[in-house]
Amino acid sequence: MLRIVQIAFLCFVLAIGISISAVIAKNESIDEILLANGLPLGIFPKGVKGFSVNGETGRFSVYLNQSCQAKYETELHYDEIVSGTIGYAQIGDLSGISAQELFLWFPVKGIRVDVPSSGLIFFDVGVLRKQYSLSLFETPRDCVAVRSDAEFIGENKVQSSMLPLYQVDQTLGRDTV
Repeated sequence: MLRIVQIAFLCFVLAIGISISAVIAKNESIDEILLANGLPLGIFPKGVKGFSVNGETGRFSVYLNQSCQAKYETELHYDEIVSGTIGYAQIGDLSGISAQELFLWFPVKGIRVDVPSSGLIFFDVGVLRKQYSLSLFETPRDCVAVRSDAEFIGENKVQSSMLPLYQVDQTLGRDTV
């Protein structure tokens, strides 16, 4: 009988410990999660209004106030929602971040911190790996708001750099648009 009580008490203590760790995980800030995973705080810009993370799979979503661009060595574009899978010193299966190289934008597929003492962070942009100094990402950067393509399309404000086409009205001899 004493053995059954001991086992029941042990199960009760374990259940409380698991539920407390789940509550703590829910109350962690994004900064605490990044630091616990060996990632710098400046991977995401200022303006994070919320985030969610699945403690079992590492799948996360970060919600920004709006799409924006931040200046590091190059420009990084952040969508309003950034998602991926977080692991120690890396983020994989990333969507919602693009890096500018010359005049082209490339989607960032993953981020990896090399050995922290090396001071390097790598951005996987498909065929390339962009290498940056880890010190650039120590603190979150200001992010300048940009309008997404969906906003332009939704408002039918697709603008052209072409001049308007003029036709000559044969009967009146005037230009018409």
